[in-house]
Amino acid sequence: MMEVDVRCGFTIGVGDASAVGEVRRRLSTLAQEMGFGETDAGRVAVVATEMAGNLAKHARGGGQILAQTRIRDERPGIEILALDRGPGIASLPQALRDGYSTAGSPGTGLGAMSRMADDFDIHSVAGVGTAVLARLWPQSYGRPTVPPLEVGAVRIPHPGETACGDAWAWHPRPQGGLVVVADGLGHGPGAAEASSEAVRVFREHPDLAPTEMLRRMHDALRPTRGAAVAVVELDVERGEIRFAGTGNISGAVVTPATSQSMVSHSGIVGHQMPRAQEFVYSWPEGALVILHSDGIGTRWTLERYPGLISRDASLVAGVLYRDYSRENDDATVVAARRPLRP
Repeated sequence: MMEVDVRCGFTIGVGDASAVGEVRRRLSTLAQEMGFGETDAGRVAVVATEMAGNLAKHARGGGQILAQTRIRDERPGIEILALDRGPGIASLPQALRDGYSTAGSPGTGLGAMSRMADDFDIHSVAGVGTAVLARLWPQSYGRPTVPPLEVGAVRIPHPGETACGDAWAWHPRPQGGLVVVADGLGHGPGAAEASSEAVRVFREHPDLAPTEMLRRMHDALRPTRGAAVAVVELDVERGEIRFAGTGNISGAVVTPATSQSMVSHSGIVGHQMPRAQEFVYSWPEGALVILHSDGIGTRWTLERYPGLISRDASLVAGVLYRDYSRENDDATVVAARRPLRP
């Protein structure tokens, strides 16, 4: 049940109502490209239109729609994030109730989205902004297998590029799972070649330990320009994390009260990797593991976002992308959560 991000996500700015039509068209096209049938593609179009419409009405200064694909059990899915830095929503329970509106509209948007999407989540902080997530799978396939870990991500290419120089993937294991994030040097097709090669090695050898995985990648990436890579083994049974990284992939273990950075050695996988060393960290129940490329600034903190740590992992990744993307490089954020005990 390995999950690999097979294509870059994309963003569409929504400054006013004129952008809503473009959002609907692009998401409809994406659904068709991913093999969604007419009914399911229609659900995607409706949800995308509602999300864009809400941004146009309520996000002062505008916002953006972020769309990306998910492949699980070889089944295609689509994630749509609506991200803004507007005034926030005063009462989420009220906003989700049909008939409630602050803009003179029928007030069915959020409630309709939550019913039409297979997964739906929302987070809002007054004066900081709102993030809405809708995830849709073709109903003809049924829902995909529930994974042993909750893993969410955002991966967006350098502005003006179609090839994404970052890549990520994860593979479940009986005790948890293994996650990789790779950032090819520079951006564009050359960077994408390097990061894709790292993921290829990951896919072919998902049972290796993080240090051995890095060594295999180092050999495989020699013909490429090289990459920064982090490999993380997440062990639910032991409550621990094994991390091995080379280059500037940042990693942290985050709880509601603490944040511990993980250590990555300097170097370039494929060219200059003096050593592959594994570090072990405690993984408390409910804690998040955050990994990101250097397209995301490092001075983020979840303390700014009360309650975000318990939201959908893709929503967490989307908020960090919204507020800390450098906007001059490929940007990837991966969030993984240890499941809570019943």
